[in-house]
Amino acid sequence: MNYENAIDWIHSREKFKVKPGLKRMDWMMEKLGHPEMNLKAIHIAGTNGKGSTVSFLRNLLQTQGYRIGTFTSPYIVRFNERISINGEPIEDEELAKLVEELKPLSEELARTPLGEPTEFEVITAMAMVYFSRQKLDFVIFETGLGGRYDSTNIIQPLLSVITNIGRDHINILGSTIEQIADEKAGIIKEGRPVLCGAKQPEALQVIKKQASITHAPMALLGKDFFVEHVGSEPAGERFIFRNKAFRSGELLSGLKGKHQVENAALALEVVEYLKAQGTKVDRSKYEESVLQTTWPARFETVRTEPLTIIDGAHNEEGTQALVDTMKRHYRGKKINLVYSALEDKPVESMLMKLSEVIDEAYFTTFDFPRALTAVELKQLSPIPASTAISDYKKAVKKASEQVEKDGVLLITGSLYFISEIRKYFE
Repeated sequence: MNYENAIDWIHSREKFKVKPGLKRMDWMMEKLGHPEMNLKAIHIAGTNGKGSTVSFLRNLLQTQGYRIGTFTSPYIVRFNERISINGEPIEDEELAKLVEELKPLSEELARTPLGEPTEFEVITAMAMVYFSRQKLDFVIFETGLGGRYDSTNIIQPLLSVITNIGRDHINILGSTIEQIADEKAGIIKEGRPVLCGAKQPEALQVIKKQASITHAPMALLGKDFFVEHVGSEPAGERFIFRNKAFRSGELLSGLKGKHQVENAALALEVVEYLKAQGTKVDRSKYEESVLQTTWPARFETVRTEPLTIIDGAHNEEGTQALVDTMKRHYRGKKINLVYSALEDKPVESMLMKLSEVIDEAYFTTFDFPRALTAVELKQLSPIPASTAISDYKKAVKKASEQVEKDGVLLITGSLYFISEIRKYFE
C-alpha cells in the first residue's frame, strides 16, 4: 500500500462520528499485544492550550537529551505531524506500513457487535503501535475530544495534565463548565498525579472530586506551582516559574500571549515532577527549551510585509486569549481581519470579542463540511466595515492590499481554515 492510499483509507473511516466508549480501542489493543502498556506516557486534556503545552513539554524533555513521542490533533500542514518523534513527523512509508497492519484488524472489528472503529480510533491505535516499537523515553498524548471516552484514555500515564476548561464541543461534552470538566477529569487515573491549570471554581470542584475518588495527588497552578508574567515584548512573553522546590530566573517564551506562560508553567511542572521521581533533569536548560518552543498556527507570523499573523482560535476562550494578545502586542495599530469559521461554533460571541480590536473584516469560507459561507458570517458580524469574499485566496489578497503601513493582518476562526491558510503562505 502506498502513502496516498493509506491516507485515503484513514479518511474513509467514520471521520467526525463520535462513538462513546473505549471497547473498540481495548479490542484492538488486545489483538495488537497491548502496545500501550510499554509506554511511559503523559496525558494532556483541556479545552485550549493542549498543543502548546505538548510542545513546551516536548522541548523541555528533548533538550535534556530524552527521545520523545508526541500524538497531537488536528494537523496543520501534513497528516504525519500527528504522530511525531522529537518533533519529526512519521515517515510516509512507516505510516503506510501501519495502515497495512491496522486495516485487516479494523475490518475484523467491523464484523463484531462493537462495529467499525472511527478515524480517530484508528490513528490512535497506529500511534500506540508505532511508539511501542521505537526506543522512546516518554510519549505525550493529547486528547482528541473530551477525555473520559477519548480513544487516548486507554493509557496508564505517569501523570495527567488538564490545561483549562472552556465551552467547546458542547453538543458532545455538555453545555456547562461542570459537565465539560467532568469529561476532561475522566483522564485522571487511580493513584496517578494530575496537574491542573483550570481556574473556574465550578470546574475545580469537579476535578478535585475526581482526583479524590481516584486517590490521585493533585497540583494546581496558582496554589501549588506558580507563574508570574513579567511582561510582553516583541520577542514574546517574559515570566518566572516557581514551585515549592524551585524558582526560575526570568524565562522568555517565543509563543506570544499571557495564556502561553500558563501552558509553559504546566509543562515545567511536569518536568519538575519527573525530576522529583528520579528523572535526570538539568534546570539550567529550561531557559533555552522554553525560548525554542514553537507551535504552528498559534499567534504565528507567516509574513512580515504586511505583518500577517495566523491563529487557530476557534472557541470563546481561545478568541478572548487572541484579543488580549493583540491588545498587548499591537495596541494602536490598524488591524484587518480575514475570518472563516464552522457552523457549530459560537461565532457571534467570538466576533463580538474580535470587534474590540478589528478595524476591517473580510469574511470568507473554505472547502470543509461544516464551514459557514462568507455571507452568513458577514450577517453575524458586529464589525461595521465588513466584506464577504467567498474565495479565501482573494479575501487574503484584498485584505492585504488594505493594510496600512504599520498595520496588521490577522487571520483566524478555525484550525481547519488555518491549516489551509498556512499551506497558501508556504
